[in-house]
Amino acid sequence: MSPFDTRVPAVVLRVDRNPFHHGTLGAVRSLGRAGVEVHVVADCADSPVGASRYLHRLHTPPPPGASPAQVAEALRRVAAGLHGPAVLVPMDDLGAIAVARTRAELTPRYLLPELPGPLPERLADKAELAAVCAALDVPHPVTVLPDSAAEAVRAVGRLGPPVVAKWSRPWLLPAGSGLRSTRLVHSARQVRELYARTGEAGGRLLLQAFLPPGPDRDWFFHGYADHRGVLRAGGTGVKTRARPRGAGLTAVGRWAADPGVRAPAERIVAELGYRGVLDLDFRRCGSTGRYHLLDFNPRPGAQFRLFTDTAGLDVVRALHLDLTGRALPVGAAVPGRVFVAENYAPLAALRPAPGGRERAWHARDDRAPGRALWRMWGRHAAGRLVRRPRRPDAAGGGPAVPGTATARLPHQADPADPVGLGDGERAGRR
Repeated sequence: MSPFDTRVPAVVLRVDRNPFHHGTLGAVRSLGRAGVEVHVVADCADSPVGASRYLHRLHTPPPPGASPAQVAEALRRVAAGLHGPAVLVPMDDLGAIAVARTRAELTPRYLLPELPGPLPERLADKAELAAVCAALDVPHPVTVLPDSAAEAVRAVGRLGPPVVAKWSRPWLLPAGSGLRSTRLVHSARQVRELYARTGEAGGRLLLQAFLPPGPDRDWFFHGYADHRGVLRAGGTGVKTRARPRGAGLTAVGRWAADPGVRAPAERIVAELGYRGVLDLDFRRCGSTGRYHLLDFNPRPGAQFRLFTDTAGLDVVRALHLDLTGRALPVGAAVPGRVFVAENYAPLAALRPAPGGRERAWHARDDRAPGRALWRMWGRHAAGRLVRRPRRPDAAGGGPAVPGTATARLPHQADPADPVGLGDGERAGRR
């Protein structure tokens, strides 16, 4: 007998327009294999996700740059066609923030974790996260929120150069502005130009001390905080290859137990009352060895299927089981298990993996998305070469990225340059 309540469907929400978001396919496969009817609200017209045998139905997503009210309206339309309440799985920060803001009107159509107020938005906000880390004594890069251009210039001299410049609410960056969520700043001129654009960015400018990348320095934690606040499923992993190199998304990652990474997650969940799926990014300081929290993502990370234990439990399955009142099976961790995104690290997908391997796109029981990937990826790469623009001025943050013209998301960037730092200048982002 299945431990899942298969009468309750799942709705996977992704507001961004990234057709190669493999985490969405991971959620479809994870729940579909468990016998759950899976609906996807996302733009999958040119995505391998739409080819999955485990996808029950695709639904029209909210429009680009959608407000929380528009996201909620799209979800209500989907719910009207379902036979009962569904478990909702936001796969990007904007979706998670929109769901938290409109929680009252989405229930009881959707089953959602109980969260105190707008906590996802608070934790996704870079300025708020810095304050949370300071209050809870969680290591975090030294951060300055300048109130003037002169103060920003002084911060560059005090913290660097280089320093990491971030916009506190990257999901509000205006479409087509050329502003990037994160970039490296090397000079007073660059930081003045960035600060001058504060009015159009929708959030405050942060300047952070730069933690240099290096072998085994980029770590992540995925978990699920159940209705009692207990962290279940998930685990700690190390990024062994990133796209772009030194930062960006996880092209190859390995499950590696490390209590120094898990402890901050436990502290934040306990102190703030967080419930639901979480994905945290860390960078280890080469001089002190301390793990600095860089990002708190209030939703599943794209590589969440890395952390599939011996009972088959991952964070998305934990969410469905917990919200439907089912017991979570107890399994053992599988350190050494490897995750590979084949379009970013094709050779790594062929190497031996004694601890087991999860491929982002290819699966023996669901072959169509893997075949579709290479056909669509080839068209995407060719299109990028044709559309590649000339470099704008420094205030824009480097080369413009195809696909961001309609984006209002912290992680909506071109798949080949998800951080948007430009010219090989990479900071600590997943």
